[in-house]
Amino acid sequence: MITASNPWRGHDFATMLAVLVAGAATLLSLAGYLCSRLTREARREYTAFRLCRDLSLLSAAAALAVYLWGCLHSLFLADQELAHRCERQKPAGALALVGIRGDFIPLRVVCETSNSHDYSIAIPGYINPTVALLLLLAFFCAVTSVVFHYKQRTTTRKKG
Repeated sequence: MITASNPWRGHDFATMLAVLVAGAATLLSLAGYLCSRLTREARREYTAFRLCRDLSLLSAAAALAVYLWGCLHSLFLADQELAHRCERQKPAGALALVGIRGDFIPLRVVCETSNSHDYSIAIPGYINPTVALLLLLAFFCAVTSVVFHYKQRTTTRKKG
């Protein structure tokens, strides 16, 4: 966030640290759950509903891992280094730099110019598209899981 006192600031360190700690804890929990689904007993109980549910969780975990990787790229860059990168990567036609801001969604570090030709640096270009694609896959797997679960319950009620 850009403030009048310090317009050359990327992501807030405390917020970034909280995102990384919470994200890592969530990722470890998801990994633990998904590993528990690989036991022989759990594999015997697999249905289409459970498979889609677990694929949804796997996709969400992968999206979280890629997002956290992007956060680590930003975490270790000092504000001064960000300013130097902004100067080095300034595109043609961009006027004077007036500040830097860090956005969490989408994950990016934005160099702001006086003529509003803002541009991103520091975060690899594959991070946000990969996260979006994995979250979309997680959503479709979750919806499919709900449909399968509904069909299974409807079929079970008709038999009973």
